[in-house]
Amino acid sequence: MALIVHKYGGTSMGSPERIRNVAKRVAKWHRAGHQMVVVPSAMSGETNRLLGLAREVSPAAQTPQMLRELDMIASTGEQVSVGLLALALQAEGIDAVSYAGWQVPVRTDASYTKARIESIDDQRVRADLSAGKVVVITGFQGMDDAQNITTLGRGGSDTSAVAIAAAMKAAECLIYTDVDGVYTTDPRIVPEAKRLHTICFEEMLEMASLGSKVLQIRSVEFAGKYRVPLRVLSSFTPWDINIDEEAKSGTLITFEEDENMEQAVVSGIAFNRDEAKVTVMGVPDKPGIASQILGAVADANIDVDVIIQNVSNDGKTDFSFTVHRNDYQRTLDLLKTQVQPATNAAQVVGDNKICKVSIVGIGMRSHVGVASKMFRSLSEEGINIQMISTSEIKTSVVIDEKYMELAVRALHKAFDLDDPNAAGAKIGS
Repeated sequence: MALIVHKYGGTSMGSPERIRNVAKRVAKWHRAGHQMVVVPSAMSGETNRLLGLAREVSPAAQTPQMLRELDMIASTGEQVSVGLLALALQAEGIDAVSYAGWQVPVRTDASYTKARIESIDDQRVRADLSAGKVVVITGFQGMDDAQNITTLGRGGSDTSAVAIAAAMKAAECLIYTDVDGVYTTDPRIVPEAKRLHTICFEEMLEMASLGSKVLQIRSVEFAGKYRVPLRVLSSFTPWDINIDEEAKSGTLITFEEDENMEQAVVSGIAFNRDEAKVTVMGVPDKPGIASQILGAVADANIDVDVIIQNVSNDGKTDFSFTVHRNDYQRTLDLLKTQVQPATNAAQVVGDNKICKVSIVGIGMRSHVGVASKMFRSLSEEGINIQMISTSEIKTSVVIDEKYMELAVRALHKAFDLDDPNAAGAKIGS
């Protein structure tokens, strides 16, 4: 008897009918002899609705106390989902019990709206599983040391599911979503995109960090750290599909680089529209200036991505970096009110009409000329590159947002990802 964790996204939980189908699928796995823990998201659109209400009441909810209340509000969406799913399972004749994160408990730090899981006490859940129950646990949330409800940020239910799977040493964590796996890029932009049967953990981590919406990056980090077997598959296949067939469908995130993966120079194209660029112009070119700028940003709990410092000119330099678009105005205000006076910077400017496009593939380690091919392909389309960031297995560029889809299509074609006979497509097609 294996312990299996299922996670269902908001679309999968989007209506009473869909919740009943989720219950039928979970019941099938339970009847096959598996111990089942299920982590559902809030119903599709519910979190946005709740946060929209909060903005109507308090448009400027940014203080720690206000953020605490936002977490209290946002957490209710998942609490509705677990209760409904437990009822649907009971209607299927399955003994099921639902828990909020604080009841498990899932313990986090106190970074409201962006909390990180610190520990999970699985004693209560294991007792229920031993009694033959299906346990349904809220995703996206936990409890800090002061017993305040916290949320993990957008996509946090993925992280909850993988963390619970890690804590309980589950045989596998299945992430059910509205797509049937991980693709070479978004099929809505490139209809020729191929589904990957397997993708290595490092590639999935890069894809998630670079804008792929299939999995939240922290869930992939958890999977890698604790070596949780992870599979992405669709919840819209018939619920009564053969369980052995279902268990091999979708995309498996693996920890081994097989011989097929070695052939793929580039495995996927990721992109992110939610980017904004800020530049602190004319700062002194001296040791410690980068720390002074980014330290203030970090203290405000703002994540920084691509960073560039220009060549010094007369002892002055320009310092640019990207942030999430939701943090754009807050970052500009912070730089203008705190950093600019402290550093005697000439000016602070920004651009929230940019995007990031990236190529990812473990084959980039052993092949030369990959970045130059990327840059040449973009140049041929008349696309100007504003910033560049690289690692062993990815190259990212920041470009004007209006060229994003053109860039994705051009790169997908340039690296033969739309060719079923090409090496890059052999991972899964």
